[in-house]
Amino acid sequence: MATANPNDAAPAPEKVANGQPSLDDLTMFTVQQRYAEEAAKRLRPDGLDQFLDIEAAISDRIRAMGRDIWADHAVLNGKPPAITDGGKYKFLILGAGYGGLLYAARLIDAGLARNADDLRIVDIAGGFGGTWYWNRYPGLHCDVESYTYMPLLEETGYMPKTKYAAGPELREHADRIATQWNLHDKALFRSTVKTAKWDDEAQLWDIEMQEDRGPDEPARDLRIQTQYFMVASGVITNPHMPRLPGIESFSGSMFHTSRWDYAVSGGSPDDSDLALTGLQGKRVGILGTGATAIQVVPQLAKWAKEVYVFQRTPSAVSWRGQKPTDPEEWKTKIANKKGWQRARMENINRAITGTLPAGEACVGPDGWTELTSYDGLIGSPRMARVEPSPDKIGAHVGRLLQSDLPHSERIRARVGQIVHDADTAARLRAWYPTWCKRPTFSDEYLQAFNLPHVHLVDTDGRGVEAATAGGLVAGGREYPLDILVLGTGYRAIGTGDGSPAVRTGVEIIGRHGVSMDDRWMNHGAATLHGVLMGGFPNFFTNGPFQHGSAANYIYLLDASIEHVVHIVAKAEARVGPGARAVVEVTSAAEEAWCYEVMKRAAGYAVLAGCTPGYITSEGGQRTTDPVEMMRKARLVPWSEGMESFVEVLETYRAEGSLAGIDVTAVSVV
Repeated sequence: MATANPNDAAPAPEKVANGQPSLDDLTMFTVQQRYAEEAAKRLRPDGLDQFLDIEAAISDRIRAMGRDIWADHAVLNGKPPAITDGGKYKFLILGAGYGGLLYAARLIDAGLARNADDLRIVDIAGGFGGTWYWNRYPGLHCDVESYTYMPLLEETGYMPKTKYAAGPELREHADRIATQWNLHDKALFRSTVKTAKWDDEAQLWDIEMQEDRGPDEPARDLRIQTQYFMVASGVITNPHMPRLPGIESFSGSMFHTSRWDYAVSGGSPDDSDLALTGLQGKRVGILGTGATAIQVVPQLAKWAKEVYVFQRTPSAVSWRGQKPTDPEEWKTKIANKKGWQRARMENINRAITGTLPAGEACVGPDGWTELTSYDGLIGSPRMARVEPSPDKIGAHVGRLLQSDLPHSERIRARVGQIVHDADTAARLRAWYPTWCKRPTFSDEYLQAFNLPHVHLVDTDGRGVEAATAGGLVAGGREYPLDILVLGTGYRAIGTGDGSPAVRTGVEIIGRHGVSMDDRWMNHGAATLHGVLMGGFPNFFTNGPFQHGSAANYIYLLDASIEHVVHIVAKAEARVGPGARAVVEVTSAAEEAWCYEVMKRAAGYAVLAGCTPGYITSEGGQRTTDPVEMMRKARLVPWSEGMESFVEVLETYRAEGSLAGIDVTAVSVV
């Protein structure tokens, strides 16, 4: 992340003793050249500006695509409001997805939220679930094993129906958690937090928000105070689309996958036997070929007359192997001991990063556990302590590329084994290392391109050029469409240099009127353990910057929230009854943690050579400017991997003194 393009560090293969380079050297050199060529095709000077946040669009039509189509306003308006204007609460959690639910459950279980007014949740959605509330597209499943992904399975006693749970089941599980921890009357939905300002005199957060009450009632403005403000709004929260000339003129139906319009497609998000009868006889285009499209395209192929898949960058697609959960295996081999779910999370993460101890069996196999180099993104011990010099970085990049090559070659070969047409297969092959994009898994996606009515429109990295009233233009040709599906993803996590305020869309003002955005973007990221920031007392976030990283986001959340709850519990115990705790990290502790992160940052140099995309902020990691390199070095996750990060947190908690954190007591009048 904080280095020049590592592709420049790889020399041509040298001759060996017999006068010829080895076959392995030639293969590696050829592949790395191809990686660099493919990445260069996709680099654009406008970077992240090539995308438009749907909800921030000027056009009424585009902005309307971001509205909540699932909220039942009549039911929600008929309930007593969970938050009252002028109210005071101990904990306010922003986000009602799995992260917010984990925060609430852990705070309640720790005895920190005992009373009715102790805890509140606020979310712009109309219900619990986060990304599983919004996303209800056909074919939706979690892409990591549900036994490790669905939080609090051990506590709820729930057994997922399949290895990879479907969208409705994931949404139902969010409601299950809310029911078990009695959260239904503590969540204010359809509400946007506008500002969060620290009141230096009251030593509380002043929160201004607005509740949308639907088309038939005026919105409700609220101002409340809270002692602790926890942000759990996730990393895929703001749907976006390319800034396509003419997109507003498209006369057909158009919607984003995170707001799937079943009135157009037919069917229902809760159908077990999905019938997309509205697609019959229609020409359907889908823009995007990421993890969402991998699941959607096979469903479109079953019902539409013609399907056009518009591709800028192909995804690497491995096998899925979906299967029902065996109740006997669940009872005897999976949920068979206390702490089984965290242990399983750790086991799979070790397998993915190549750190599974000798003799410890992997709980897979699956497509994830076959990966050999995903630590290029999520870290591992072999990523740590890479010296920031061209030769050391070049050697490090070479080692990871060599480790990744067999797997990536198998994935590329798999395309040709499945897709019959040689030209289509060639265009579906992913020419980038495993760590550059999120891997995808499907036993149906590649197979769909063998159907005569499914057409790949490969733009060779350039993207679609424009939209017309009748369709999309790519390669100078117009493709007529009746329906356009936008599988174009979300605002990149690196937007605004990764500031939590930018990511959540909330204006956050800390001590002495300091804006979080200004501090983060002008002075660089600074946290303790990725969860606390100096100048913003009693404010908690959960990475991903300066924090551990994992393919399974719930593993990251679970470890992070456990740490936050520990800090709050220790602070509350320290001030005792009759006082409010104010928790704030010292600048010295912040800088010390930044130093620990930065001195490990060179391991992430591998990302600088990646094809542009969500993970790399569309190529924004590439730089040779020393100042910018230092700024980016402050933004990386903990490069030694999630297990190492958890050990750091556990060691800190075991020491017991809340080192580097000031705790002050405010008398309760």
